[in-house]
Amino acid sequence: MTSAGPDERIWHYDGRDATRHHPRIDWHAEGFSLVWPGGKSGPHRWSNLVPQGNAGGRSVYGLRGEGGWRLVFDGPPPHDFAVHLPLPARYGRWIDRIGLWPAIALFALMAAILLFVVLRAPAWVAPLIPRSWEDRLGDTMIGDFGGRLCETPESRAALEKLRRELGDAVPIRRIAIANIKMVNAVALPGGHIIIFRDLIEEAKSPDELAGVLAHEIGHVRNRDTMTALVRQLGLSVLLGGFNGQVGGTINGLLALSYGRDAEREADRYSIEALRAAGISPLPTAAFFERMEKRSGGESIERAMSWMASHPVSAERKAAFEDSAVKGGHYKPALSAVEWKALVDACAHDKDVAPPPFDF
Repeated sequence: MTSAGPDERIWHYDGRDATRHHPRIDWHAEGFSLVWPGGKSGPHRWSNLVPQGNAGGRSVYGLRGEGGWRLVFDGPPPHDFAVHLPLPARYGRWIDRIGLWPAIALFALMAAILLFVVLRAPAWVAPLIPRSWEDRLGDTMIGDFGGRLCETPESRAALEKLRRELGDAVPIRRIAIANIKMVNAVALPGGHIIIFRDLIEEAKSPDELAGVLAHEIGHVRNRDTMTALVRQLGLSVLLGGFNGQVGGTINGLLALSYGRDAEREADRYSIEALRAAGISPLPTAAFFERMEKRSGGESIERAMSWMASHPVSAERKAAFEDSAVKGGHYKPALSAVEWKALVDACAHDKDVAPPPFDF
């Protein structure tokens, strides 16, 4: 047992009244006690002392669970006493307890786990969303395009032919052309696919369009759009949609990215669909290459609008090129008349609204 005091430079408040006591401090390895004439506090464990900081050169300690309890040293505590005192908090109670570097490692692990959950949870959640909810959301988005969807009897028949050839087993509810000046195509929830007018004008043949369309059908089959929406917008997208704003709908869809694995799976579907339909995959590879090589002014902006949400890589182009059967017999995706019906759909639809805005 070691003792110090009583000393005018050591005082104590017991928390029950405002009386200042000058106690004798008795301590040993397990804890300490304070004793003064007519009173005592303790024994207390060292671990229950809580550093309260330094003020005017004084070292102040509280006692865990005892409001108003204070032990004050005017200056540093006696050395033999100080070696038992808890260190002042530097970063926070539990960080000080385990140490800074272990805490950093723990934070890094927790961040990695959280990131994994955030990235993977949408893929787990999307398949659980009822089809009826997805259909309702898709119908809302289609409605947001207003009168900007182009259609003639001939273009409708041509798109239906492509749907049968490329996605007859996929629940496609509608394939439509939008009078929007952008080289793009998007898969919407609920089995809708929108082909923007400039994509058709940019394509050199119906076979190029067929590869891109089959890619979007692959996204529909895999419900990639719902996964991307849940990842970027959260489940609130199921409740509010885009609130009838065509600009918000289009820009929101263009901001979606499916991830490398989803793009690869959609390409795989496209390649298999083209093979089953007897359509050459080489025009699709040529379309990829042309989009990648675009440069300068408006051309790159139009090309990049598609590439932003469907990144082109040498690997993707090679996959389509390698899938071609050397010497194989392929048929065109559409006849010349059917292709022209798609190219002219917006021009021949007298009821279609003009493009809404520049992007």
